[in-house]
Amino acid sequence: MEAELAALAASGATTLVGLMVSESWERAKSGLAAFFGRRGAQRSGSAADELGTARAELERARAAGDTSAQAAVQAGLRQHLEAVFRQDAGAAEELARLLSELAPEVSHTFVHLVTGGVNNGPVFQGSHIHGGITFHVPSPPQPASASAVPPDQVPPVTVPFSNRTAELAALDAVLGGRARGSAPAESPAGPAGIGVGVLNGLPGVGKTTTAWRWASLARERFPDGQLYVDFAALRHRPGPSRRTDRTAPGAGGGAGTSAGAGADGTGFGTGTGADGGTAGADVSEALAMCLRSLPGGDDGIPGSLAERANLFRTRSAGLRILLVLDDVDQPAQVRALIPKGPGSAVLVTSQGRLGELTLDGARLISVRPLDTHGGLALLRDRCGAEAVEAEPEAAERLVELCGGLPVALQIVAARLATDDALSMTELAAELADETGRLPGLALDGPAPGGEEISVSAVLGSAYRLLPPDAARLYRLLGWLPVGVFDAGVAAVAAGTGTAGASRLLRALARASLVEAVGDGRFRMHDLVRLHARECAAREEAQAEHKALTERVGTHYLVLTACADRALRRDRLRITDLSALLRGVDDPFASAGGPPPLEWLDTERAAVLAVLRAAARQELNSLAWQLAEVFTALFLHRRYLGAWRESLELGAEAAAAAAASADTAGQVAEATAAEARLRSLLSRPLLDLGENDRAGAELDRAVTLAETSGHLVLRASVQEFLGRYRDLFEPSRAAEAYRRSLELNERAGETRGAAIAAYFLGCAQDAAGDHAEAMATLRRARHDLENREEPDRRMAARVTAAIGVVHGHLGETEEAISALRAAAEELAEVQATHYEAQALVHLADLASRAGGRDDLVRACLSRAVAIHEATGSRLAEDLRRRLEDLGR
Repeated sequence: MEAELAALAASGATTLVGLMVSESWERAKSGLAAFFGRRGAQRSGSAADELGTARAELERARAAGDTSAQAAVQAGLRQHLEAVFRQDAGAAEELARLLSELAPEVSHTFVHLVTGGVNNGPVFQGSHIHGGITFHVPSPPQPASASAVPPDQVPPVTVPFSNRTAELAALDAVLGGRARGSAPAESPAGPAGIGVGVLNGLPGVGKTTTAWRWASLARERFPDGQLYVDFAALRHRPGPSRRTDRTAPGAGGGAGTSAGAGADGTGFGTGTGADGGTAGADVSEALAMCLRSLPGGDDGIPGSLAERANLFRTRSAGLRILLVLDDVDQPAQVRALIPKGPGSAVLVTSQGRLGELTLDGARLISVRPLDTHGGLALLRDRCGAEAVEAEPEAAERLVELCGGLPVALQIVAARLATDDALSMTELAAELADETGRLPGLALDGPAPGGEEISVSAVLGSAYRLLPPDAARLYRLLGWLPVGVFDAGVAAVAAGTGTAGASRLLRALARASLVEAVGDGRFRMHDLVRLHARECAAREEAQAEHKALTERVGTHYLVLTACADRALRRDRLRITDLSALLRGVDDPFASAGGPPPLEWLDTERAAVLAVLRAAARQELNSLAWQLAEVFTALFLHRRYLGAWRESLELGAEAAAAAAASADTAGQVAEATAAEARLRSLLSRPLLDLGENDRAGAELDRAVTLAETSGHLVLRASVQEFLGRYRDLFEPSRAAEAYRRSLELNERAGETRGAAIAAYFLGCAQDAAGDHAEAMATLRRARHDLENREEPDRRMAARVTAAIGVVHGHLGETEEAISALRAAAEELAEVQATHYEAQALVHLADLASRAGGRDDLVRACLSRAVAIHEATGSRLAEDLRRRLEDLGR
């Protein structure tokens, strides 16, 4: 009896030591403290202290490699347990139940010793001790038969598999797979090498299914079997939540998906479980699972992680096996499970990149969303080729709305398959609304295992693993108006420093929730962004969204205003941003800074997105100020659609700002801004052929400007009115230009007066007053070139007009020379719209002169390219003219 009790205490001590060094300790320690606290004079708090002291001593001994000290800790635990078991007849059975519930992965041997387990051999029946407790001691398990069937644990792909050819080929190269009909290939390290490949990518992109598919194709290469460990399942066993510091029940999108893994992508079989995950997968249990599947089975599996890893290497040394480790989130989970057998391989899937594994020779293989071709192939596999061919545009739109994410496309296919009344066109229309897209990418009712099948659930499993600061940035990025952003924008969004934002962005990139796109910039997949926004709406304060938009909008206002001023300081501006810009580190003013026009062009989608967000959030002053400074881009490059939209948003915001202003000064400023923006709006409207609307905007601008009392603004609006009349009332154009010239001179605005003189000279030329026009234009060019800040762009436009007048005077060579010089100068200052105008005038002149077809062809080709790049309707007419020239 004493021997049996001592053996039981020794087994329990071994189990406790293994538990103390495992990842299950945090989950189990409070229960163990209560167990020991009920058996002895000490309170559970004291028991917790004693257990904590024992664990600390064990950690120090392991760190120092002091095996004697480790043995002393284990001996102390054994003596304590022996005393407990002797005092309380039910203690061993209670401890077995407790450990079976809290740490089944490390308590297997002890639990079996107490309960008898499931045994195929004779059982030793011990005598009754202190009230009838009976110990069932199983006989040692028999060694595994040499002829046992090798393990074949990797789940099958149960649906058609397409795409991922490049990823499968990369795995062949890394792990030594085989192509169909060929002999098994060796790993890159040779027959003795252990290949390690890591498939990484965002949740739902297809890592798991790609791994399963490769394993099935490479089956013959691993004669001793294939092992499979799902770390998500280990992570999500019942236990205290790792996110209790901030995640309410159900936060992050609900539980993950399960059964029925889909090709290309989902990982519906990854088993991402309920909200209560542990603080990481249990490597010790993973080792135990693998050891039970190898020759030797349960026999002699030790309790500690280090001993299990050693035994795993020993048992795998003579085997050629494949390990598929699914949903890994830490490099240590892989290192402990690298087998020793020559020719073996480890195939890992992970949302993170696990870059540290490259030090172990691992190859990282990114799995990205499907392109249009791949997405359509998946839909054909699921819905049938006939369905896709019947609605090809809707099918492509569905792939676009799903961002090529296989899990989303599979849900789309499932919805179509289960609802005969739903067409692809109808579903695409439903998903086009961003507010309903994620709810639409879900199936009604849970899967058989109780898990929700939705994109939100798949992304939620990754979100819940983030530390609190990274999770907060993730949520706020969901509200970010821009699609591509750098650490500076992320820092502004989060109200933190750039260095901290950079660190958090790297953490999100490792989790594949943002993607680095080069040059220090990042982007979010559209569905990830919507999920982050969903989390933000649930977890952030209601006012935070507008506050974030204002912070980010102000950031872009400062940068755009700096770029605007770097291009031209003396341009008419209604908004006075001097206070906002005071002390700002102007990136365009420093040596090596970005060219302002190129920056504006690169960021135009972002600025327009911020402008839209500011208008939606009724940040009216911010919106109209941003629209005004943003115009600097479009004066050089005519992106007509974007220019029109920005001015429309700005003008409406200015009107709203005037209506809600608190002071007369604010009303006057907003009214002047509306007049300025509506007069500017006439330009893209005219270029787009919306002539009546352009006239209406100018009428409104004239009225607003006259009430403002702003002389330079009134002069500017008259100039725009004259340009409208050039097209529709040419006899009255000169009147508007003279009025503009007069107002500019009264205001002392010499640049504005020179520009008005330029347009007046053009109107005089159009009216047949060529000599007077030449004099007016030469005076205008002189004034523009001889300023403190010469206006090269406007001076070049005047030179082009002088060339046209030379042509009208019959001075062909002078005309050609002037137009060539103007086109070259306009190209130099990147005023491409006006460069195209000069080139068309030059082509017209050369065509009339005859014998200059090469010059005509070169001019028209360049003009067509410019207009096509900016979406101008003039491109088609010029292209036809160019084609006629070739006949």
